[in-house]
Amino acid sequence: MLHLGSLRSDAAQRRTVKADASSVADWARRFEALGATAVDERLRAFYAQGVPAGDTVLADVPLLAMDFETTGLDPQQDEIVSIGIVPMTLARIQSSASRHWIVRPRGVLNAESVTFHAITHAQIEGAPDLGAILDELLPALAGCVVVVHCAAIERAFLDAALKARLGEGIEFPVIDTMALEARLHRRHKSGLFAGLFANLFGRNAAPLSIRLADSRARYHLPRYRAHHALTDALATAELLQAQIAHHFKPDTTLKEVWG
Repeated sequence: MLHLGSLRSDAAQRRTVKADASSVADWARRFEALGATAVDERLRAFYAQGVPAGDTVLADVPLLAMDFETTGLDPQQDEIVSIGIVPMTLARIQSSASRHWIVRPRGVLNAESVTFHAITHAQIEGAPDLGAILDELLPALAGCVVVVHCAAIERAFLDAALKARLGEGIEFPVIDTMALEARLHRRHKSGLFAGLFANLFGRNAAPLSIRLADSRARYHLPRYRAHHALTDALATAELLQAQIAHHFKPDTTLKEVWG
């Protein structure tokens, strides 16, 4: 995953999470409205599948972990070069149904991004345009709540990619494991003992990293090779399962964690 955690400080990550924290109050109604105005038949079919209600118990929600590798961090200038998706629930990760695509950007593949995702010019030359895989990608997303580690990347880049190819973008709810981790650390830092520590010693603990690998390490999850879309999607799926198991009740509802 070439995302904010790769190139920016954790303080910048937290600003990004806050900036992307605005959520739609009623995603089911939003999908109805979007489906009514969508022009592309694939988008109409995507919205027609709907989305689970916010009061659905999270254990009953079909989820799909997704990760992109990109040529940079600006969705208005940079592009997606690979996509990884992994269907899942809180109880099971369906690795056998996972998918990985390398897609050809319309612009130049710059050397700096290659050092992160290791996708070469030779691989890109024979790859399809992202528009050519929408017949596979959109049905895979339909009916699921997408799980990502940094919603500012996956939502913004897919929206921009569809606008460039279809003339219309896409909206969908996500569970952002980076935002969840930031929320959990804010909660712990504001606790009684954290406050006593700060008062007694005159300082606060150093901010914790919420990058994907560092977040996983706190749950003793194995370290994977970073910046491969499918591997990072799997890593995000495992992180969500660990976060929910450690910090949330079994009857946690979707509206408590999505955005």
